Amino acid sequence: MMAVKKPAPKKTTASKPKPKTASKKSNRSFGEKVKWFFIKLFLWFFGLSIGSVIFFKYVPVPFTPLMLIRAIENKMGDKEVYFDHDWEPIEKISMNLQKAVIASEDGTFLSHNGFDFKALQKAYKSNERGRRIRGGSTISQQTAKNVFLWQGKSYFRKGLEAYFTVLIEVIWGKERIMEVYLNSIEMGDGVYGAYAATQHWYRRDASSLTPMQAAGIAAILPNPRKFKATGSSSYINRRKERIVREMRAVGKIHYDGK
Repeated sequence: MMAVKKPAPKKTTASKPKPKTASKKSNRSFGEKVKWFFIKLFLWFFGLSIGSVIFFKYVPVPFTPLMLIRAIENKMGDKEVYFDHDWEPIEKISMNLQKAVIASEDGTFLSHNGFDFKALQKAYKSNERGRRIRGGSTISQQTAKNVFLWQGKSYFRKGLEAYFTVLIEVIWGKERIMEVYLNSIEMGDGVYGAYAATQHWYRRDASSLTPMQAAGIAAILPNPRKFKATGSSSYINRRKERIVREMRAVGKIHYDGK
């Protein structure tokens, strides 16, 4: 009898583990999504910020974040929510008031590019010595903060303030910055802008302020909810006199080479 050959056993090869390409691809795709999210976020912020600055170069600013914050504070404190704000073109705002805020708030407004580094250095040294806190902010910086940002002293907000300051200096120019500033800053409790302030404090038109009356409004700007432009304290009266003296040094105002 012939021996029947048994079929040779099949060689079995151990299956190699598949490379974990799926998980790596998933991690990469997540990282890409995060990266593109932040890129889109930056582009949206960049576009909206420039667009809003261009928009308010031509359109009156109807309200500011501070106006909303003050209204909420008064509401939560069971106080009367008083709000008075009307836009007034700069041609109808007294030149005395324009000189007064320059003399009081920013003596180099007409010559700097948004920042007064000497004033910032003085403020830093003063604060280092433990004296009364000084800000050193220019009118341009205050305008950028009032119109586009919130109150606060964080480095993040300060960085945004610097960014918007550069934008308004480039896009608006000095005259528009002054116009927006005088129409948006707090000049009393619930009183915003030159028109409302002159009506509130002096019962007269914003174009007809005397140097002393203009100095009275400028003198209370450090804390317009605490100080009064009329019936003032001795401290405010001294500030008024100093501002009037410094207004003479401001001379004739020329905006943007005009």
